[in-house]
Amino acid sequence: MYFDTVEVAPLMTNCYLIGDETEKLCAVVDPGGSPDRVLAMIERSGLTPAMILLTHGHYDHVRGIPGILAVYPDLPVYCHEKDICAAERTTENFYLPHAGANQRTYGEGDALQLGALTIKVLHTPGHSAGSVTLLAEDLMLCGDTLFAGSMGRCDLPGGDEDTIFASLRRLAALDGNYKVLPGHGGASTLERERNTNFYMRQAVKQ
Repeated sequence: MYFDTVEVAPLMTNCYLIGDETEKLCAVVDPGGSPDRVLAMIERSGLTPAMILLTHGHYDHVRGIPGILAVYPDLPVYCHEKDICAAERTTENFYLPHAGANQRTYGEGDALQLGALTIKVLHTPGHSAGSVTLLAEDLMLCGDTLFAGSMGRCDLPGGDEDTIFASLRRLAALDGNYKVLPGHGGASTLERERNTNFYMRQAVKQ
């Protein structure tokens, strides 16, 4: 599996690229801004983008989408339905405006096929109502639900502390030791977070 990442404006969001090198296909995850940097990451991969995947709809994870669609106008844009709202409400709710013909939704139990790579979708709300975690082989792309040593804030519209703790508890219970790829900050491993992350440990105790 191909993997790369760049940090994008305005809030130092991690934008990821995952791909199947055999089929020469890739997916862009959370293009929060700096579309020129994201497009350069796609270019150096030598892969063809097949989809844009969003862990949630907050503005700092979606602002690069128009710049990518200007170059690749047919890409489907996947987001949980609870983080999609009318364009006139984006300031109020911090959510992704409807992406027109490009818009797709996914949610709990869905699986997307990217060549031979299967991307599983877990609904992990709490940071936002439509937050999801994406599992691809040994990678866990968890958006702003789980950070290295911390968790996402839950005081924005659609956020809820009890709900994000339930999501952390669910992630902690997954089998295996995924590489944790959060929406901001450095990477970690699920085993490290199980053992050292105060918020995840508290969630498991509840």
